[in-house]
Amino acid sequence: MRIVVAEDSTLLREGLVRLLAEEGHEVVAAVGDGEALLAAVEAGAPDVVVADVRMPPTHTDEGLRAALEIRRRRPEVGVLVLSQYVERRYANELLSGESRGVGYLLKDRVVEIDEFLDALDRVGRGRAAFDPEVVRRLMARSTRTDPLARLTAREREVLAEMAQGHANRAIAERLYVSQSAVEKHINAIFDKLELTRTAGYSRRVMAVLRYLGT
Repeated sequence: MRIVVAEDSTLLREGLVRLLAEEGHEVVAAVGDGEALLAAVEAGAPDVVVADVRMPPTHTDEGLRAALEIRRRRPEVGVLVLSQYVERRYANELLSGESRGVGYLLKDRVVEIDEFLDALDRVGRGRAAFDPEVVRRLMARSTRTDPLARLTAREREVLAEMAQGHANRAIAERLYVSQSAVEKHINAIFDKLELTRTAGYSRRVMAVLRYLGT
């Protein structure tokens, strides 16, 4: 894949560039602020952008705002944002638009190279990839809502796996159950959460996450 890396930490940026190159990806640009990120996407036409949420000059949400602008201008470009912390507002903002090819990982997850590369691959293929800790925090905050309280423990486990971006087969493998059992749980989840079924996998995940974010 053609990738643009946006990270103000030189050490992490160069580490990502080296890792991605070793994995056979083409890093078309590596930049350190939001404006440079937007320019690099226009010039480099990447498949995926890997961007830190907080970048210069204020180190608040410049990276996220650039990512949202990229989603608006070029929805075909996947966006995987990295954050030091679980920031609910940022996750919600990222999910508020088109859900295709979007991801949110904690920076600690980057050192788990296989997980990072798996998330990058999913985003590049137009799917979703969300950090398990982000999903856990969102779900924990939502237990006060009645619809989620109706889910069984197993349905909540399946929902957490869905929200991370895993496909049904992967969920079955991770939970040591059959794929048909996963499908049954998912149908029950949608019924209990009163969510309309959709054809796209990422759309399904985003529908759940949007619900959790309300």
